Parts: sequence; structure tokens; C-alpha cells
Amino acid sequence: MEVFAILEPGAFTTVQDGGRYGYQQFGIPVSGALDMFSYLAANVLVGNGDNAAVLEITFTGPKMEVLSDAIVAVTGADIPVLVNDGPRPAWTSFEVRRGDVLSVRAARRGVRAYLAVGGGISVPVIMGSRSTYTAGKIGGYSGRALAKGDRLHSESVNGRSRLVAFPEELKPSLPDEITLRALPGPQDDYFESGLDAFFNSEFTVSSKADRMGYRLEGPSIELKEGVPRSIISEPSLSGAVQIPADGHPIILLVEQTAGGYAKIATVVTPDLNLVAQAKPGNRIRFKRVDVAEIHRLYADYRSLLEHIKRMF
Repeated sequence: MEVFAILEPGAFTTVQDGGRYGYQQFGIPVSGALDMFSYLAANVLVGNGDNAAVLEITFTGPKMEVLSDAIVAVTGADIPVLVNDGPRPAWTSFEVRRGDVLSVRAARRGVRAYLAVGGGISVPVIMGSRSTYTAGKIGGYSGRALAKGDRLHSESVNGRSRLVAFPEELKPSLPDEITLRALPGPQDDYFESGLDAFFNSEFTVSSKADRMGYRLEGPSIELKEGVPRSIISEPSLSGAVQIPADGHPIILLVEQTAGGYAKIATVVTPDLNLVAQAKPGNRIRFKRVDVAEIHRLYADYRSLLEHIKRMF
């Protein structure tokens, strides 16, 4: 069933779900929502399953004509949401009616917002996922960001039968100064003083920040004397922090498959949601954690996500 007609697409709006797994060996990255917490929350608010497709909105959102009555929710960045020029609350499900105009304006804090509709955005499933990988023109809406004139469908528009709000105490903060917890490695033995500099310096998010990765500006991280400037290319995972030849760290995200630079550390999974909301100019520091702490943090994060799924 048609649910939205795109009047203005926004800066970079794509269809994303939980990701495309099992194809990295063929050069196809995972893709999927960058801020998985906000993505899951949006789906929960409208009564969707936890892998339903949503719109991931970057910086500035779309303006859409509503083609069918529906329940929607917007989470993630602090971003104004309007229906017929009247404000609607974020992190809360609300109704839209056929003929309404739903607008998502420019983010005030954070970068990415997630718009879910009851029933989920319906696009073809490609390799087990509806996520968009724009560089490969795979998935989502014709493998690209949304454009004026596109018409979006929903699996159904029933969604949740009652309107609900996300608990205030569970909403994530959107700080300008971000601390990312990270485990040294896997190539931390390529660094000596560089490892100390990495964990004791402040970096700034550069303008080169997208779904592939975030390049940071700040002190140049030096490799150990005598080690090669690069490594044999190996699989890349979200959260790995590689140090290219210029010494400026890059936090790898969901649209990488392999890389040949030494990786000094790996950011813990829960903190990747903070990276997804970081914008150019935000400041980042890294806090060293050990394996036992990472296991505890990840277990707590998974428990929180399961709690959210059962909340409403």
C-alpha cells in the first residue's frame, strides 16, 4: 500500500533495516542503520518487528505527502517534525492522515534521525535485507537515496493500535564532546608512543564523515619504527579504528568490507550509536577498556535492547 509521496527528499534519506549479513566476502558490506538504538526504538514505537525497514535521515529530512492513514515515529537526532506545519513530538508515535504533509526539518543536535511507519517501509529484499548500499546501487529504493517524486509503500499501515511515548530516562544524549570506549588492537603492537597518544588526545570529527567511516583530525598517530606502513588487507568490522599513512584515525562503519591499514583499537558496539550522531566539529576522546569490560558492556547493551522490545 502506498504510504508516502516524496515532495522534497532531504539531504540524504535512505531506506535501512538491521543490515545485510553474510556477503562481505563478496565485497558487499553490511549497511543498515548506523544508530541501531534509535532505529530499534522507532520500530518499537509503531509496533514493528525489530528488523523492519525505516527511513534513515541525515542532517535534513524529507517533506512527504501522506497517501494512507498511518502511525509513524521519529527518533535519533534532535530534529523538528511537522504535520501540516504543526509540530509533533519525537520519540513518540503519532497518527498521520491521508492528505497530510509530513515534514522533517534540519537537525538541531545530532546527525541522523529514523522515521518508522507501522508495517515498515516495503522495498525488495536483496540478499536478505532491505538496506540501501548506495555505492553499489543495491537495496533500498532502487539502490539510491530518495528523490523528489518517489512513492513509498508499507507492508501494512495497521501498526500499533495505541500511541506510545519512549521513556525519557532511556533517550540517548547527543553530546558535542564524546568519549568512546575502545579495546586496543587488533594491530596495537604496531604502535608504541602512538598508542598512548591515541588514548590521551582529543580529536575532532572532520568533514569526511559518512556511512563508510569517520575521519578524525588531531594529533598524528605514529607507527612503531620499522613496522610496515600498511598490512595485508583483512576483513573490516564496524568500530575498528584504522591509522592510514597520514596518521589521522578513521573509525570504520557499516559500508566497509576490507582494509590494509593497521587498526589501533576497536570501539565497543554500544558507542557506535554515538559515532552515528557525531557531526563535523564534535570532539572525540577514546577511553581504553579491557576484554572483560567489553563483554560486560555488550551484555548490558543487549539486555537493554531486549527490554525495549518488550516495553510496549
